[in-house]
Amino acid sequence: MARRPARKSARSAPANSATPAAPLGERERIVAAFLSLLAEKPLERIGLSEIAAQAGVSLAQLRAAFSSSLSILAAHLKEVDRAVLAEDLSDMAEEPVRERLFDVLMRRLEVLAPHRQAVRSLMRSARRNPPLTLALNGLAVRSQKWMLAAAGIGASGPRGALRAQGLAILFADVLRTWVRDDDPGLARTMAALDRALARGQRLSGFLDDLCYIPSRLCRLRPRRRRDTNDLDDSEDSVAAEA
Repeated sequence: MARRPARKSARSAPANSATPAAPLGERERIVAAFLSLLAEKPLERIGLSEIAAQAGVSLAQLRAAFSSSLSILAAHLKEVDRAVLAEDLSDMAEEPVRERLFDVLMRRLEVLAPHRQAVRSLMRSARRNPPLTLALNGLAVRSQKWMLAAAGIGASGPRGALRAQGLAILFADVLRTWVRDDDPGLARTMAALDRALARGQRLSGFLDDLCYIPSRLCRLRPRRRRDTNDLDDSEDSVAAEA
């Protein structure tokens, strides 16, 4: 299936009308310093003192702003979420679900593009560190709930939790292609995302069926209790007549 390129951000301005960037606040400087260091070295080799020095803040200021390296990463992912959600996606309302999700995730990759080396470094560290993988998965699931919402897909309840977890795994798999995709048009990445969404769509239907079974059982249980009570009442009536 032919895919169009990811939409351009509405916030992008022509080069000849660019205005000077506003100075970064303390938290923004810390996040930027962390990402810069992460692009150069593994997460496990980045110390808090090094982050503070790179950001031009004291350790006390760093501690006041963040509790750990992972909390800095969580703040970055929250900003990525916000950048995607800030995009005007109203023109996708009539598109199929898969198309909407494709556009949202390609927009996410667009926002992540300046930090590709940091993403690559983090993925390498995660492969060597299972606890880190679990922590990153938790952050990813949280973000993907918002991506589902942006695409107009339910993300609440058991089904929503399954969808968010599945999408987090799917997106992590696409990232492996994305970090090696040197094509400006991201042809390999778009093809990988398209294939992954096709697989995910089939799996989602299967999981929805699994979620439907317990809900059906829950609706049947009260009826069974009422039937049992009716039987007990009948037995009591027979005993009384005897």
